[in-house]
Amino acid sequence: MKKMTPFLPGAAAAAAALLVLAGCASKPDSYYTLSSPVPAAEAAPSTLGSAAPVYIELAPVAVPERLARPQMVVGKANGGVQVDVLEQHRWAASFENELRDALASGIAARLGALDVTKGGRQTSQPVWRIAVQVRQFDAVDGGRVDAGFSWTLRRSDETRTLVCQLNVGEPVASGIDAVAEGAQRVTGTAAAAIARSVNAARANPAATACPP
Repeated sequence: MKKMTPFLPGAAAAAAALLVLAGCASKPDSYYTLSSPVPAAEAAPSTLGSAAPVYIELAPVAVPERLARPQMVVGKANGGVQVDVLEQHRWAASFENELRDALASGIAARLGALDVTKGGRQTSQPVWRIAVQVRQFDAVDGGRVDAGFSWTLRRSDETRTLVCQLNVGEPVASGIDAVAEGAQRVTGTAAAAIARSVNAARANPAATACPP
């Protein structure tokens, strides 16, 4: 007679728990960055050591709540109201932190400036303080990445504040890699626009509006 194996509820529950934990422990397939090299034509020589060194400080970037996460958020190609939060495709840091790092490095490279955002160096020199708000950052696989940025710009020893805006979009091919590359290009365009606004304010101390 075949011997029956007794059913052990505790063992079954433990096995099920292990399977759940294994699923939760799985890592995302891909991580992406918003940082990209600054084209040589846009990069500026370092101003450090010159008579008028440039220092910048970027405040934490304000983003819509739905984007304040490391997972990529991608809209539907049909323009529906639903979005996909991609657990397996993530930014290298939470989106707002990744964006802040990418903007800060891109702006600094285009100005030849030193980024003192994270307190790496104390200086008695004036600092250009930049606060960025993301009004929109919509990505659609096989469609577009469209973004809207607003920022304020003020030198630490001045009272004037410049208020600037930028709307920018990039077509993207199919695939999440293409979406991430489009987001990277949009971020680079924003960094270039912010750097231009700093240069315009430096060149014209009476300027109260951002360059087009």
